[in-house]
Amino acid sequence: MKKIYHLGNCDTCQAILTEVNAVKSGAVLQEIKTEKITADQLDEMKQMAGSYEALFSRRALKYRGLGLHEKKLSEKDYRKWILEEYTFLKRPVAIVNDKIFIGNTKGVVVALKEALAAAKR
Repeated sequence: MKKIYHLGNCDTCQAILTEVNAVKSGAVLQEIKTEKITADQLDEMKQMAGSYEALFSRRALKYRGLGLHEKKLSEKDYRKWILEEYTFLKRPVAIVNDKIFIGNTKGVVVALKEALAAAKR
């Protein structure tokens, strides 16, 4: 399975999709603003990532706007917020076979590109 959860109006996500040749690799793309992630999809990501916190973006404007930075969030809270607001999912999230790639750091993007190339063979 090759699937990438991304945000269509995010320039960083779009640049990464281009860099890793997402379309040519045959990855299924899910634009999370127009096609919300389901509880099952999020639970699958959590199983691979180890926690909902690993999938949660503290960079989202709403994180401070909702005062979440002042609270101690539990795993249940992280799950709830990601399902309620697409902006709280750290992006992009890619699943290639049995590996998950979360976020946009250079190391993650390089590893994702290699995994997609290897899965294409």
